[in-house]
Amino acid sequence: MAIYHTRSKRKPTGGLHKDYVAKKNHQVGREFTKTVIGEKKVRVLRGRGGNESIALRQDNKVNFSDEKGKTKVEMIDSVVENKANLQFVRAGIVTKGAIVKTKAGNIKITSRPGQHGILNGVIVK
Repeated sequence: MAIYHTRSKRKPTGGLHKDYVAKKNHQVGREFTKTVIGEKKVRVLRGRGGNESIALRQDNKVNFSDEKGKTKVEMIDSVVENKANLQFVRAGIVTKGAIVKTKAGNIKITSRPGQHGILNGVIVK
């Protein structure tokens, strides 16, 4: 079943709104991309106006800045914490705000992998 970004069918009083417009293609949404650890895989999605959006399916590398401000790339070992959903740690799903373990230390993900198509982060002390 498709996901639509439309107004609620219920009024604040609990009554039903009457349908006066059909569902439109520009209102269609999608399930969130469950980015996991593995060899890099991306999904290219068509956006409005023919623009392309990249959703990251899998990746095993993360970009981060060290204390001096130098950008480095490190391999991800595992997901340590994910406040979006505690079950994501078991499944190894990486979202924004997740903390991953690397050889350089724990890194907090600051990018949105399902929207940006890349894993960026900062070191957690």
